[in-house]
Amino acid sequence: MLKKLKILSVITTIGMLPLLLGGALVTKTGSADGCGDSWPLCEGEFLPANLHFEMIIELSHRMVSGAVGILVLLLAILSWKAYRNHKEVIFLSLSALFFIIVQALVGAAAVVWGQSDFVLATHFGISLICFSSVFLLMLLFFEIDKKLHTEDIHIKKPHRIEIYAISIYTMCVVYSGALVRHTESNLVCSDWPFCFNSVPFSIGSYTFNQWVQMGHRFAAGILFLWTIFLALRMIKKYGDNNVMRWGWIITPALIALQVIFGALVVFTQLNLFIALMHALFITCYFGMLSYFIHLSFRSSRKEKE
Repeated sequence: MLKKLKILSVITTIGMLPLLLGGALVTKTGSADGCGDSWPLCEGEFLPANLHFEMIIELSHRMVSGAVGILVLLLAILSWKAYRNHKEVIFLSLSALFFIIVQALVGAAAVVWGQSDFVLATHFGISLICFSSVFLLMLLFFEIDKKLHTEDIHIKKPHRIEIYAISIYTMCVVYSGALVRHTESNLVCSDWPFCFNSVPFSIGSYTFNQWVQMGHRFAAGILFLWTIFLALRMIKKYGDNNVMRWGWIITPALIALQVIFGALVVFTQLNLFIALMHALFITCYFGMLSYFIHLSFRSSRKEKE
């Protein structure tokens, strides 16, 4: 059963990526209303006869969401049957199931009733939490199978607090990035890193959309620097463990790629592939942080025992 769960969890984790990117694609191509205000049907039909580009994008995203939802449900059921006494497995499987349902409901509500940009921006964050739950469950099965050695990892309290803090801050940055998309603020600043490099400090003349864009850039810049400095300290402290050493090498590399592709979004005038890579790297980055949160909680429990 463990082998089957490992395979299923890997497939589900990989499946979560097109689900997340599909949501970003829907927003970036303006396809949110591709099926009108009908859900789960499209324009009141299972498969409308007159398909157009926005409708195809929206329908594809719904199909991927449905398929991944089934995978998450199956993973949760099999995990419960095989490891009902394993608290971490049960918590993560139920979390994945809960957040995939919440994600679907938020998406449905946006289609049927419409939502403000500030509410819609939470959708990507919910998807990230769902992805992280599935990702952690996959890693947990590899731990159980002795393929991932974390037994000797003990993260000290000050480092645990900082990991929690940077993770919460990351969610704020993610929300600001989603707000950039939903308010159509991607290209309101023609330059990078400043909105207008020729007059970098002319913030008094910024419009609302430019404030949204520059607020996200500033927040992302802080996250990048924080990640680099935290990674250096974590490698110095816990570098003897392969999981911690490679984990904290990969994590700053992901945030660096995130920043690079964020700049390329501006330079390429919102090239769709570049924009999707921007969403992909923050997804992987948050997945890594979630794993460190998981190890931190485990270290905290060990201290109390």
